[in-house]
Amino acid sequence: MTIEQDIQGLALQEELLRFDQFDATTAWELGTRLKAIAQARGVGLCIEVRLAKETVFFYAMPGTAPSNADWARRKRNLVELLHTSSYAVGRAHANGGSNTEAIMGLPTRDYAAHGGSFPIRVRGVGCVGVATVSGVPQREDHAIVVEALAGLCGVPLSNVALD
Repeated sequence: MTIEQDIQGLALQEELLRFDQFDATTAWELGTRLKAIAQARGVGLCIEVRLAKETVFFYAMPGTAPSNADWARRKRNLVELLHTSSYAVGRAHANGGSNTEAIMGLPTRDYAAHGGSFPIRVRGVGCVGVATVSGVPQREDHAIVVEALAGLCGVPLSNVALD
């Protein structure tokens, strides 16, 4: 896919992957679904689900390192600030040939425009939280979150998968 095709697909994901309601129980279900997807793929991820800027699910799977938790924090910070997926921000910047620090003045120590963090939206409310994973290449990190969200939101994965 081209960057432009990715950007269009990412916008569609953010439009379709929305909940009717989202609470701590749903956050737990999302976190355990992310863990199950990672296990099925045979990968280790650092998984974080936040609701109203509070961590309600966190799990560092075997095979992860402290750096994965730090990557998750940096990606999540970007999504909490911009209410768009970290991969969408990264692809948009790649299309313009720049980066988040140069464009927005956000320090790379605290913000990362790399795939794996996605806004949790509730219809009629907006962004209420963030789901983040870190542990595999950024496109795969992003795809894992999208797969979990699609399942919980009742959206066929084929309608929102980038590849």
